[in-house]
Amino acid sequence: MTWRGSTDAKDRIFASLPYLLPLIYGLPFGDYLFRQFPVLRLIYLPLQPLLALYYSIPFAGIVIFFILFLAVVRNERISHFIRFNTMQAILLDIFLLLCGLVLTYVVSPLRLELITQTLYNVVFLGMLAACFYAIVQSLLGRYAEIPTISEAVYAQVR
Repeated sequence: MTWRGSTDAKDRIFASLPYLLPLIYGLPFGDYLFRQFPVLRLIYLPLQPLLALYYSIPFAGIVIFFILFLAVVRNERISHFIRFNTMQAILLDIFLLLCGLVLTYVVSPLRLELITQTLYNVVFLGMLAACFYAIVQSLLGRYAEIPTISEAVYAQVR
């Protein structure tokens, strides 16, 4: 199900900004890849000022989560396009949180280094692909359809 409507440049930019949260939260999943391919760190070079600010504020992630959820997603005066993309970014962030918990407390204690590294790499690359896809789609004024996540978003954002 896709919602059709016109989006202006301002809506497109504001709809793409929430995807910076999962990009930031997914950064630790890329540690193994960054050690093997240091040139990949260039992807995060434009985000360095934002990363410094994010990591300097205690509980920044949870504060940003609640601000986005309560002030944007639940505010029906904001366009559906922005609310949809914000909720989708929040769900990507929650997915990363759950992956982090499973990898830290279930997979890592098994001491299977190859499997652990592979799973971290898959999560990082999947998050990177999903975020870049969603950012590009948002900037083009299209709804980014990410399987399962978009369906959950449509159920939450009306």
